[in-house]
Amino acid sequence: MTLVLTFVGATQVPSGTVGAAYNLWTYKAEGTSQDLPQGNRLALALAGDINVLDPAAVPGVPALEGTSLQKDPSEARQYVSREIRGTGPQTIAFIAPVRAATGEVLLMKSTPGNPFVSMPFALSSGGQTSHSQRITVPAPGLPAYAGRPVADFAGQLPYASELFGVYHPLSGWLGAYTSIAASEAHPSSPFANLAFNRFFGPEARKLTYAPLAALAEHYDDAESGGLSPVGLVNLFREYFFEFDTFLGPPVGHIWVSPGGSVEVVESSTRRTLVEKAAEVSEEVSRKTEESLTEQDDVADAVKEENSRDTKLGVSATGGVNAAIYHADVSASFSTQNTVKRGSEATHKHTRTQAAKATSEIKRNFKTSFRTVTETTDTSSRRYILQNTTNELVNYELRRKLRKVGLQLQHVGSRLCWQVFIGDPGRDLGLGDMVHVVEAPDLTAIPKPEKQTYPQDQKVTHPLELKFVLTHGADTDAENTYKPDTDPNVGIFKPDVGHNDLIKFRFDFTLPPPPEGFEIKKGVPPQVDVHGAQVQFTIDAATLNMGGGNPDPATNAFALRLTYANFQGNKSLPIDVTIVYTLKAETKAAIDKANDDAENAYKKEVTRLQHEAYGKAVRERLHLVSTMRSRTPEDLRSEERRVVFRNLIRRLEEADQYPKKPDDWPYPEAEGIQHLFDVDEMLYFVAPDFWRPGPVPPPPVTNTSTGRYPLPPGDESSPTGGTVAPLQGQTVGGWYSRAEKYRAADGDTEWRVDYLITEQTRPAPLGSSLGWLIQIDADERRNEFLNAAWVKAVLPVRPGQEQAALKWLTGVEGEAGLDVNYVPQSGDPDSYQNKKVGEVLALLTTHLNAVNADYTFTQASEKVFETGFDPLAGGFRPAKPYEVFDQWVEVLPTDQVAAVAVKYDPKTGQQLP
Repeated sequence: MTLVLTFVGATQVPSGTVGAAYNLWTYKAEGTSQDLPQGNRLALALAGDINVLDPAAVPGVPALEGTSLQKDPSEARQYVSREIRGTGPQTIAFIAPVRAATGEVLLMKSTPGNPFVSMPFALSSGGQTSHSQRITVPAPGLPAYAGRPVADFAGQLPYASELFGVYHPLSGWLGAYTSIAASEAHPSSPFANLAFNRFFGPEARKLTYAPLAALAEHYDDAESGGLSPVGLVNLFREYFFEFDTFLGPPVGHIWVSPGGSVEVVESSTRRTLVEKAAEVSEEVSRKTEESLTEQDDVADAVKEENSRDTKLGVSATGGVNAAIYHADVSASFSTQNTVKRGSEATHKHTRTQAAKATSEIKRNFKTSFRTVTETTDTSSRRYILQNTTNELVNYELRRKLRKVGLQLQHVGSRLCWQVFIGDPGRDLGLGDMVHVVEAPDLTAIPKPEKQTYPQDQKVTHPLELKFVLTHGADTDAENTYKPDTDPNVGIFKPDVGHNDLIKFRFDFTLPPPPEGFEIKKGVPPQVDVHGAQVQFTIDAATLNMGGGNPDPATNAFALRLTYANFQGNKSLPIDVTIVYTLKAETKAAIDKANDDAENAYKKEVTRLQHEAYGKAVRERLHLVSTMRSRTPEDLRSEERRVVFRNLIRRLEEADQYPKKPDDWPYPEAEGIQHLFDVDEMLYFVAPDFWRPGPVPPPPVTNTSTGRYPLPPGDESSPTGGTVAPLQGQTVGGWYSRAEKYRAADGDTEWRVDYLITEQTRPAPLGSSLGWLIQIDADERRNEFLNAAWVKAVLPVRPGQEQAALKWLTGVEGEAGLDVNYVPQSGDPDSYQNKKVGEVLALLTTHLNAVNADYTFTQASEKVFETGFDPLAGGFRPAKPYEVFDQWVEVLPTDQVAAVAVKYDPKTGQQLP
């Protein structure tokens, strides 16, 4: 009979031994008792590069009992053998990696104390025999180990959880508040000017009142969800489980020589990742979002993203902030349908969210290694790698990875009252940052000294009055003269002879005035005759000098004698003192010099003030952009209070709540608290609820500032103008300013732009839209402040669904409750042939029973008692209070392990 070897199969190794990366490989040998004598050892000879685990290292596996492993490095083979026991077929089993391949196998036999010898064998009865055959064997190399299977962690308790919800408005019922608002938005429509009292009575219930019928006909099923006062919230909880850890791909290699040692310093760094996603094929998206790499755990990253997601409502369910997604309007009132649709939305969102967060966390870890001899970096991790062998050793530095499991479970359904609140952020105050700016230091700039006008100057000119005899014989100048009939002539009448005549008028051309001066008009000169016996006049009128005496125009001076006795002198010396004053041109030159010096000084001051202004603005922008934000919990709590305050105001207007401020409306307040869980109220401020067209912004001009506070005045250039004084001021908000642009058609247009620097963080959402920005808040608060309205949703307290529905019919009216309900696929049979109001009553009865039953509460808390329960297949259609979704994420850690490895020098493949 021919010896036959067959491959039985590769089965999973018992739990808790070596993990899912290895299988138990089993082979069967059949032959006669002569071929397989009892007491001998039967062995399979496998290639040496197959990673077969030593059976001695894997105790507790019955199939490996009596099995041993021997390796022959010289032949590059290894032998898996066991003793032949009894007669009949013999099995040989070993543990090797899961991945299968086809390889050469030899069947060996040995007697005690002797080496193995090869035996010919076939792979099937009647097949060709040979000493070597190709058969299914484990693939060479190390396994791609990714931790133990998920089933091994049954009973593991979650280390974190996150609450989610999906909200579905229920169409069919026309609420009074939103319907009246819709009628006011369409003043020319058939349903304009609806009155509150028309939402009650048979005509309203059956929609036979024409305006209500027109209103219901105007809005389709999706839009009518905004008119309905009720909706359903389905709550889901996401659990995070810590599974296995394993070593990932290498992040570095280090070669250590024989007998050598290397000190390795691991420096772990974190980086902020800006992700640019391509949303359209072959186009680069303009969207940039901040990475979640501040977190190392997927649970923390999911929580952080939910707190910043502007498309979610937030409810404080059970004291924990729950993210609520706004789903589409539901025409079905069945909880089974809404749970199914809600679970699909939650499955899609959480899978995408977890994958994104995990991907970013993976990119967050960057490890660099450097070989050093000495270091003072106490925050680094040090590894000492020593090679005590005689061979060169290669160490791979591998990142330790975590395998985290996630599950989704439905934990309840809640009936809700939905209502729209207009201008919700009007009552919220804004934080003003106090920042005082010091005045610029102007001491380094010397102030110019102002040139003054020189005083008037008195200049004495020495002149001579010459004795000029025009007639007569007084050549010795001894006679006394008086004016003749001509006052310009002096006359002496002797006793005998002719009269003597002399010159009495003297005209002098004065020396040039001092530089920059001129004769001062109206100031008579001073004449000193040094005691001579003369009398004279210098009166300009008498001398017929229209320009004055002295005359500035001609620079002339005149003198007429009225009495004279030269006492024998041919000339008399006189001194004439003239008063000179500055010319107008000289004053203008001095004024210009003073103005030039003052302008230069002001220009330098303006430059310093402009520089100080720019620095102050930059500093303020940096301070504002790095302002520590308030916690999202505090902001959401304030917003819920504001929304609820506006809701109470709405009830006051409808006479559902006392209006007098002096009254204490505690019965009404207790009634609302009894029916609705006010602390769990949520609200939606999403893109489709943002400020719409009916509230247009004013046109932008050069004086526009948007809705941002600005410092007084405008910034000016160093060349002139008024610089806005910054010293002593406080600042609140984010600066903005109007800028002029040239449009494509050549015209100019103005836009309100925001200011940024290279040091500031990205501007808050809405900066380009002219939004009002709260500098210590998050994006959700800014949306809330600028929203035209929010949709507020108040969950009904469990067990109060029927009472709440009765209360709501008195507040929101009864419009549409007697209209036939249109059954939807998946609705219960009890919904057939019912009115909308009757189906709502059935829904409240069902929710009242379910929410009041403690067994359902226990089902939602089961995971905290029994731990992780593996979900077969990873997903199933959701049912109330069941785990319906499960998946695994892999996260890196900050730990790196050094693993000694070997490589084939020819192929470069890693050796086992």
